[in-house]
Amino acid sequence: MKRVTKVKANSIKFHSLSRRIVAQFCIFTLVLSAIYGMFCFTLLYMLEDSFIEREVEREANYLRAGYQKSAQWPMARNSYMELYFSTQDLPDDLRSQFIAKPQHKEFYGEQGRHYHLFRLPEYQNTYLVAEVSQMLLVRPIVGGVLKFMLIIGGFLVFVAFMIAWMLGRKTAKPLKQLADLVDGVAPENIPERFAEQFPNNEIGILAHTLEDTMRRINQALKREKCFTRDVSHELRTPVAVIKNAVEVYQELKQENGITTDKAQNIVNRIADASMQMEQTVTTLLMLAREEQTSVKKELVKLLPIIELSIITHSHLLNGKEVEVLVDDNCNTQVFAQPGMLKVLLDNLLSNAFQYTESGTVKVSFIDQQLIIADTGTGIEQNISTRVTEPSVKGSQSTGYGFGLSIVKRLCEHQGWILSVVSEQGTTISVSFSE
Repeated sequence: MKRVTKVKANSIKFHSLSRRIVAQFCIFTLVLSAIYGMFCFTLLYMLEDSFIEREVEREANYLRAGYQKSAQWPMARNSYMELYFSTQDLPDDLRSQFIAKPQHKEFYGEQGRHYHLFRLPEYQNTYLVAEVSQMLLVRPIVGGVLKFMLIIGGFLVFVAFMIAWMLGRKTAKPLKQLADLVDGVAPENIPERFAEQFPNNEIGILAHTLEDTMRRINQALKREKCFTRDVSHELRTPVAVIKNAVEVYQELKQENGITTDKAQNIVNRIADASMQMEQTVTTLLMLAREEQTSVKKELVKLLPIIELSIITHSHLLNGKEVEVLVDDNCNTQVFAQPGMLKVLLDNLLSNAFQYTESGTVKVSFIDQQLIIADTGTGIEQNISTRVTEPSVKGSQSTGYGFGLSIVKRLCEHQGWILSVVSEQGTTISVSFSE
């Protein structure tokens, strides 16, 4: 089955993240280079026009000063500049453009000529025209500048490609490591704290999220395994009792020697075993369902639940000289889930009633601790030690009632602290303190 899943997964086409980074980085570099090239060209044109206009304006000031001094227009000092006193006198390739666009200062003539026109506003129809085609520096070398900028742009793209390739590899490497770590690996085989080896960025967040998810899946699988094991272990005895009781009942019925008392005793044995199976299934199902942890806790009156649990399991004390004592300090409230608290008390009290042949079963509540002490046969040392260890997730149920491992997991499930002391009798305490 795993092989089939892997083949299906490999049939999906994935896009390389590093390639996407390289492509987008190169496109960004191209766009940025194009924008920078346009800016450089614009700046060069502006500088060239500014230089020419400054020269034209300086010449216009010279001509204006000469006219004011002698009442005659002097000759332009520069051969490429000339005064015109009428639009009709303007060069043919300039006149039509100027009439159409009188606000412009720069005009393109025929055969590569380039004009700059300066209007003398204080003198009507007086224009200084400069034909500057021989003075242009930028326009004649536009082709060479473009070629140079394309070469520079290609070099920058190559540099960007190398940088993006290194960044892509560096970025994608932890992602690939994370994918290889979780791909096709069973949750129980994944290291518990693998997220620490990844950087503290988005990849680290993803790794911690996967780690938490895998941990929850692993815990769910462990709960499922424990549930299956405990069900098979705990239901074996009551099923055997029911089966044996039914066989005895059938034998007595066939022999026609059955009495009312004998029949009632058999029925009682069947009823007790059925109740034990029902309680076992209820407890194990609650432990197996993770959604129970999301149920909100509340203040619960402890004494009514204790009394109800005692009444429910009182049949286990039939024919026994056992006294049940409930201290007045149990008339209090605890912060817990009512359903889980009821299951805990059912398990502990049924264990105490079943394995106490004489003496007392005492229930008390001291310093946020529920204490159930009995004078029964006690628990084997190896069992009580294993139950009080920090975790019993891998342990199975023992023969003591519904299994102390189930009670232990129930306390871990709710954040309660379980303590077991067994010498002459057994004392079990559950702490509800946060």
